[in-house]
Amino acid sequence: MDITIRQARPDEYEAIGDITAQAYLGDGLLDFGESDEYLGELRNVAKRAAAAEVFVAVGDGRVLGAVTFVPAGGPMADIARPGEAEIRMLAVAGEARGRGAGEALVRTCVERARATPGCVRMVLSTQRSMHAAHRIYERLQFTRTPDRDWNPLPHLDIALLTYELTF
Repeated sequence: MDITIRQARPDEYEAIGDITAQAYLGDGLLDFGESDEYLGELRNVAKRAAAAEVFVAVGDGRVLGAVTFVPAGGPMADIARPGEAEIRMLAVAGEARGRGAGEALVRTCVERARATPGCVRMVLSTQRSMHAAHRIYERLQFTRTPDRDWNPLPHLDIALLTYELTF
């Protein structure tokens, strides 16, 4: 299957939101399931696109997955420091996994970061159970940064692992 990576279009936002929400729900990544507040954030692609860049993977005429690229200093950043860009909300539809869409989306973010003046590093947060994503990051030479691991909800055990790629 040929996969094309490009900027997401507004007419694709609903499909991207559905894929992202289903990926997180299906993989058991939301502590409160369908009632998790973060589900609304995952579905709100228009909000992400207004504050960052949303890239989409398309194949066979349909959306396969997406990722949010947060340029250095962008309002969607969770952990990025000055000179760093961040990857957020990487998701691939269940039926499209294992075909290279996730890796192609991450590669696009890395290329975009390298082309950003003053950007020296790409960073990201990931959950412990996102093993397929970890394999992508490690294959692309990202390294773990345990000193930057963090918890968005300290009253719950949702420790996020962090990775970085320095250019």
